[in-house]
Amino acid sequence: MSQPHPIDQLRVYCAGPLFNQAERTEMTAIADILIEARFLVYLPHRDGMEFRLVHEVLIERGWDPPTAAGFLHASIFALDVYQLAVACDCMVWNLNGRVPDEGAVSEAAIAWTLGKPLIAYQDDVRSLIAGRVNPLLVGLVDFETVEELADIPETLARAITIADSLPPTNSRIPMKLQKAVDDGQRLWEALQQTNAHEDNERIADVVTELFAPQKTTSGERPA
Repeated sequence: MSQPHPIDQLRVYCAGPLFNQAERTEMTAIADILIEARFLVYLPHRDGMEFRLVHEVLIERGWDPPTAAGFLHASIFALDVYQLAVACDCMVWNLNGRVPDEGAVSEAAIAWTLGKPLIAYQDDVRSLIAGRVNPLLVGLVDFETVEELADIPETLARAITIADSLPPTNSRIPMKLQKAVDDGQRLWEALQQTNAHEDNERIADVVTELFAPQKTTSGERPA
């Protein structure tokens, strides 16, 4: 049996839709209520990279927009995988939407596979299958969802307690996942440096070093 974790030392990955202001506001509300309950939080749109700004820097450096977007997407994937696999201890998954956000579905599957405590929040009555969410999704949270924001911290704490009571499992990360974790860790360390979120040139340096193709189609790197 593993030792229980103090809540104020646990970091929560907040996963969900982030494609408009209403979605971002809801995700921020989820993060805020967890912070009020003394959890640490990783909220991708707040704590990760801002795609548009780093993309602009890469284009200014001579990368064509599709190529820059391609390896910048690879960097975002690695950063989020690192957060899920290593930096964060548990996850809250926002299932709201006519269909759940596909990125959050992938993140939930990774968290579940790694044995991370995972809960889902949903107060949206829309669903795909006759009033029910796809069983391959809600099965990841034992077919139970949280319907009130205020209940999220307590429900998550209960999931953590249950996970802590289980016998330890083989925590070895598969090689393919480990590569993404290592790259994501380097990117996260760069983001944690002083004023890194305001220095997109510095972030673009790390993104290019880790993920840029070695040559363009013409056979030369951009100047």
